[in-house]
Amino acid sequence: MNDTGPDRTERELSEALAALADGVHAVPDAYRTARGAWLRRERRRRFVLAVLIAVVFTLATLIGLWVLNQTPSHPGVIFSTTAGGRPAFPAS
Repeated sequence: MNDTGPDRTERELSEALAALADGVHAVPDAYRTARGAWLRRERRRRFVLAVLIAVVFTLATLIGLWVLNQTPSHPGVIFSTTAGGRPAFPAS
């Protein structure tokens, strides 16, 4: 009779995984090498992000200063006065 119960499936799967695991041989320094590579990438990523933030901040500051420096040389309408020395307000 064929045994098709869950015990047979579990046993065959366990045997297959054990056979597969027996064929795997880890390199002694594999973890240390992988962790070192990961840490280098993480440091590089943080450095690039810090440089990018500094560049964006610098550009925003320079553009803001340039825009503020582009003010007109004549006084604006809001601060103009009439001939009598009284401030001129726009008619509402």
